[in-house]
Amino acid sequence: MKFAIVGAGAIGGLLGTRLALAGNTVTFIARNRNLAAIQGEGFTLVAEDGSTLHASPGEQLRAVQRMAEAGVQDVVLLTVKAHQLQELLTELPALIGPRTLIVSMINGLPWWYFQGLAGPHEGRVLESVDPGGAIARTLPPAQVIGSIVYPAAQLEAPGRVRLIEGNRFSLGELDGSRSERIEALAQVLMQAGFKAPVSRDIRSELWVKLWGNLSFNPISALTHATLEDICRFPLTRELAARMMSEAQAIGEHLGVQFKVSLDKRIAGAEAVGAHKTSMLQDVEAGRALELEALLGAVVELARITGLPSPNLDAVYALTRLLGQTLQAQQGRLSVQAGA
Repeated sequence: MKFAIVGAGAIGGLLGTRLALAGNTVTFIARNRNLAAIQGEGFTLVAEDGSTLHASPGEQLRAVQRMAEAGVQDVVLLTVKAHQLQELLTELPALIGPRTLIVSMINGLPWWYFQGLAGPHEGRVLESVDPGGAIARTLPPAQVIGSIVYPAAQLEAPGRVRLIEGNRFSLGELDGSRSERIEALAQVLMQAGFKAPVSRDIRSELWVKLWGNLSFNPISALTHATLEDICRFPLTRELAARMMSEAQAIGEHLGVQFKVSLDKRIAGAEAVGAHKTSMLQDVEAGRALELEALLGAVVELARITGLPSPNLDAVYALTRLLGQTLQAQQGRLSVQAGA
């Protein structure tokens, strides 16, 4: 298969390296130092045990800056953060033909959540993650595949990614069917060394991961605490539990089945240990926060369903202000640097 990877970061690098070494044609859409590194040296993956895999630039692996240079693909893997997708909409159609699969590998509630979902909200746009429905208009819903990313990895340097743990990417058709195309995609991912189960209820699986992200990520961003710290401090553990309870009521109202208990989900987060969430890492690096997909969209669903969400609302308000404050600080620093 011909794969384009939009987002040559940690997860994109993990996928692209293994897919290229398994014989697929992989094109990274990259910029700046990452683009130069991949074009010059390819991509290196450091496995959990410290061993390395290296995919050299050439016929199986290349990097381009403009999507038009890559052309139409069999599969487009979207591995950017949710808030970055809007910026790419003018270029993405260059990668997409009538049979191209568009695989959403983005954390949080996706723009496609109500696409292909039978019921009173079918086709509804989530304004928090897709203002005005621009993403849904650009990316044909019939060609979108949902995916949940379980591996943890970090980009150590341009063109070099370290896998921390995990190798599972769940896949799901938006209408819950088990199609030939999703089976074929799962097979290719498995041949590249990944677990790629096909889910008939991708939204319920998505909520289990979101359950932790919507609570632990913003709490960690506000407190600068690790997962184990949040779970072991009684007040923040209780706050996370209240947020998760509100979210569970919203999800269940929309037909989601939570197959893991709330206590077990919190215990799982605690077991990860002294880990900084992705949102805390973004705070420390001065990057934009991935807030709308992880929490803002859940607050929007509370309004849609008419269910109470006082804890979700309060934490969302605080974290949104934090994000604006960080952006303002970055803007001032840029002006000073320019001066």
